[in-house]
Amino acid sequence: MEIPLSVSIITLNEERNLERCLRSVADLASEIVVVDSGSSDATEEIARRYGARFFSKQWLGNVAQNQFSFDQCKQPWVLSIDADEALSATLCDSIRQVMAAPQDGCDGWLINRRTRYLGRWMWHVWYPERRLRLVRRESSKWVGPDPHGHLEVSGPVCKLNGDLLHYTYRDLDDQFAKLISYARTTSAVKYSKGVRMNPFKLLWSPWLRFLRDMVLKSAWKEGYRGIMIAYAGAFSSFMKQAYLYELECRERETDHDPQ
Repeated sequence: MEIPLSVSIITLNEERNLERCLRSVADLASEIVVVDSGSSDATEEIARRYGARFFSKQWLGNVAQNQFSFDQCKQPWVLSIDADEALSATLCDSIRQVMAAPQDGCDGWLINRRTRYLGRWMWHVWYPERRLRLVRRESSKWVGPDPHGHLEVSGPVCKLNGDLLHYTYRDLDDQFAKLISYARTTSAVKYSKGVRMNPFKLLWSPWLRFLRDMVLKSAWKEGYRGIMIAYAGAFSSFMKQAYLYELECRERETDHDPQ
């Protein structure tokens, strides 16, 4: 049964993930909106096969692109998900229940995301991870700095049962390429706002991030995968400071003709 719900997705060359994502919401949503930033694979074909309203839009940045997709939605409620995510059966049932009998005062719903890494679901380091993804359209918007923006809602927020299944990095090459890309974008945004490399953070933030993931978030319980996740997080923290320093160096750079 369709419910008054739009699903909002942004894409770029997501033929590997998109069908699984759309299949999980096909019987749930009244409308699917896909905003693509220039795919050269079968992304558009897959989206149209599932009846999505497909838009081509030059990349605006994560927050602006998601907001553009959000603005195309017409239903009272919007579920924003990524192409590499899919709804579990329990989550679908939970959404149907709250849409059939909405709780008074709930303008947004937190959804717990479970991540699959190197062929196994993570139960500790990246879980639980509640994110605001289901919102009342008229009282919500995308906010925050790129590349990790988020939805913000003006009213009360409640929690949904069931997991949003996250099929993350294809492999280690994909993981580290994305970590570098995110670190570079994060640093550029911060630098534009006057933030500079912090020597203390350059030295200690990677170790603090490693300890946080290993001890506080129990990455060690995930075995070798958890250790790899913790080291990757430390690398990400280091790169954010390193890119800030690189930007400082470039700003101070002066070209001199050889004498």
